[in-house]
Amino acid sequence: MKKTIVYVRKMDCPSEIKMIEGLFEGDDGVKQMNFNLGDRQITFFHKTDESHILGKLKDVGLEGKQLETREVSENEVVVEDSQIEAKTLKILLGINFTMFLVEIVIGIFAESAGLLADGLDMLADSFVYGMSLYATGKSLSMKNKAATFSGGTQIFLALFILFEAVRRFFVGSEPVSILMMSISLMALFANVSCLGLIHKHREGGIHMQASWIFSANDVLANTGVIIAGAFVYFTGSNIPDLVIGIVISIIVLRGGFSILKLAKAKA
Repeated sequence: MKKTIVYVRKMDCPSEIKMIEGLFEGDDGVKQMNFNLGDRQITFFHKTDESHILGKLKDVGLEGKQLETREVSENEVVVEDSQIEAKTLKILLGINFTMFLVEIVIGIFAESAGLLADGLDMLADSFVYGMSLYATGKSLSMKNKAATFSGGTQIFLALFILFEAVRRFFVGSEPVSILMMSISLMALFANVSCLGLIHKHREGGIHMQASWIFSANDVLANTGVIIAGAFVYFTGSNIPDLVIGIVISIIVLRGGFSILKLAKAKA
């Protein structure tokens, strides 16, 4: 087994990555590809000749320059990048599940639809990271299945969030604004940390792209709950809390459909 690093001059956006993945899909000579979009480099793990790889790239207008080639063991193929991804996903899973527990408990106590919605969003993300962890190092089709399942779960939970927020318009609620803002600030810090961890993997496999989308959505949701909490505090109305619950459900829905779209495109 060989490890070859190739510099591709025109590889400067995710669309080229998608093209290259499709180009080598089903190619028995290429076992795995790892992309570094920032440096425009692709690491190929392969059993074929280097000229075969460079020739395929040239055929689609992505002429590459071979930087390095060396022999590697079979174990190095999956372990090299997958260990890094797995470690990152375990941390993300731990952060999100912990914040889910905190936001659900405090959300019930504070009668806040916004906190409950954000907590359920955290639960959805925890499930996504668990599925992504399962998919790490596995085949492209397995990653696509994991992303599809994650997207479907995200959509289901979004519909539940929407129902709960609308229900409270009719039955009423008295959200505690101070708890809304303080817990959401804690969640915002947690999600910014998650974005920092996942940033370098955001153009990787479909399962890692899913993780990036969900973390980015969470930052928006946390900011919204903080703003809603401030409005509840100054107006004494529960409407801002209910509105942010609906907004979060829409964000979660869009995230779920985005993942389904990505999975379909790479199927």
